[in-house]
Amino acid sequence: MLFQRKMLGGPVALAALALLGSCSTTQQAETTTSPADRPSAIGAPRAASTVSGQAQSKGGITLTPYNDSPKFPSAQMRLNAPIQGSTVPSGEVTFSYELTNFQLTKMTDSDHAMQMANSMKGQHIHNIVDNMPYTAHYDTKFTKPIPDGQHVVLSFLSRSYHESLKHMGAYDLRTITVGTPAAGTPPMAFDLKAPHLFYSRPKDTYSGKDAQKIMLDFYLVNTTLAPDGNKVRATINGTEFMLDQWLPYMMEGLPAGQATIKLELLDSSGNLIPGPYNSVTRTITVAP
Repeated sequence: MLFQRKMLGGPVALAALALLGSCSTTQQAETTTSPADRPSAIGAPRAASTVSGQAQSKGGITLTPYNDSPKFPSAQMRLNAPIQGSTVPSGEVTFSYELTNFQLTKMTDSDHAMQMANSMKGQHIHNIVDNMPYTAHYDTKFTKPIPDGQHVVLSFLSRSYHESLKHMGAYDLRTITVGTPAAGTPPMAFDLKAPHLFYSRPKDTYSGKDAQKIMLDFYLVNTTLAPDGNKVRATINGTEFMLDQWLPYMMEGLPAGQATIKLELLDSSGNLIPGPYNSVTRTITVAP
């Protein structure tokens, strides 16, 4: 079991609904760079590209797990503000992190930085509010608008090509209240100790070389996956794939147009595990 880490102020949850900037593969918030333009990485050594498990091919789509990205095993992230369970003023919410053994804005030294959508701004923090699309942040202090109400915020460290760091200490989960909730709003019932699935990638629009290999990445809290345990069912354009490893997966063969991706956290019997975010559906665009 992957247990929730307790930090200063307790578990935390960042919130941001549809009004936030994001780590995009389009030319808006984050443009991607061509291999010739990408600076060399600082950090863990690069590893040869390897597959970590059996590739699955169905409906013209191939899904391949991989585990050769730089690990940064000593990287740690701590969210100092806002404090777990606290109430903050309406409007822009201030976030303040403390990082050790991980450098923001540095390019991750991996062949994957050349193979898929990669942020020209380098390594960053993914901030997810209420399992809405994440926003990417390249500084340890920032503000972002969050609507009034109770929110769940997940933060985790990300490689430059948006793959999450999945070890203990690389993430933070907590709840906060912004402003004054609407009259009659019941107290938040989110269980910080229960198994949770959060969606990370893919998102937005992919074109050119970035559309050939598209990463599927999600975040698990208080659980892991195993052939005889919990699994994630990924339904891509109506085709189901059962995932029994918590790894990033490379998607190949997505046709041009809109692609729909549904992720579900299932128990060993194939039943959906209760939780507000354990079934999520997103749509991306694959440009011709």
